[in-house]
Amino acid sequence: MDADSVSKWMLAKIKTEACIYQDDVVDYFIKAGREDLLIENADGNQVLGKGVLAAFRKLTPDNVVWVKPDRYWRLRVEEDEAGRDARG
Repeated sequence: MDADSVSKWMLAKIKTEACIYQDDVVDYFIKAGREDLLIENADGNQVLGKGVLAAFRKLTPDNVVWVKPDRYWRLRVEEDEAGRDARG
């Protein structure tokens, strides 16, 4: 499991389940014993590492958005504004 394969797995989950929550990905990594793919943020929470995020951004430059308030990714819809972040 590397950053590229993880990003492909994340995209597949989004396509089948409509979205994927960061917490679910973090839990998946912990259960798989791959905490090396995570980092600790300023609040002390484990989040996706920069390598995983970079691979995911490269794989999904225009078709996936990040919903920051609820911390999940989903496919872009017509109503979304330009950019990577979405409102919901």
